[in-house]
Formats: sequence, structure tokens, C-alpha cells
Amino acid sequence: QVQLVESGGGLVQAGDSLRLSCAASGRTFSTYAMGWFRQAPGKERELVAAISRSGGNVYYANFVKGRFTISRDNAKNTVHLQMNSLKPEDTAVYYCAADSTRSDSYYSTYRVSYTSWGQGTQVTVSS
Repeated sequence: QVQLVESGGGLVQAGDSLRLSCAASGRTFSTYAMGWFRQAPGKERELVAAISRSGGNVYYANFVKGRFTISRDNAKNTVHLQMNSLKPEDTAVYYCAADSTRSDSYYSTYRVSYTSWGQGTQVTVSS
């Protein structure tokens, strides 16, 4: 399995930006589709964005469309989540996760598909 470590979280004000990073080690990073999830207190973990192995296909949850951008650098074994126009409701622990898949163009929107998880990074947005 791949090991994942998130970074880049913090405390910001509404309207600010943050860039989360996830560094992967272990098995070949490019064999995994990647996802960013988040979990707020008392709520279920939800998918925020996903990206295929090649980076050619991406998915965004409706609540972040137009504000967040997912990207990956397979040469550096990293995946990023650029978060702009942050809102207080974006406050959560953000996790990156990896899904081993045989297709360069596929990503899953199902949490159970992701078998490797990072420890999470806290994002807090004040109003």
C-alpha cells in the first residue's frame, strides 16, 4: 500500500485561500487514483474532489465547484487541493486517500474504494 501524509491546513478567515498537499510514498504513486475527503465534527466523511491516475479526469463535489482545484504531480508523488474563497462551512479535517485502479482515466466517488488514507490536516475557516 501507499503511505500518505497531508500538510497545509490551518486557520484562515472567510474568503482566504489554502493549498493542501499530500505526499505519497511506498508503491508507485501513478497507479492510484486520488481523492480528497473531509469530515466535520458530527458529520460523515465526504468526498470533496478526485483525480484519475493520469490527472486527465477530475471530479468535484457541488459544494466546492468553482472554488477548489485538485491536481497531481506523478513525478513528485504529490496531490494538491487548492482551496479558494473559503467559507466557514469548509471547516473540517481534510484527508487524502488512494484508490488502486487499472484505468488511467478512472476515479471513484465511493469512499469504500479508497484503501489508503492519510492522517488528515485540520482546516478551520473563521467568519
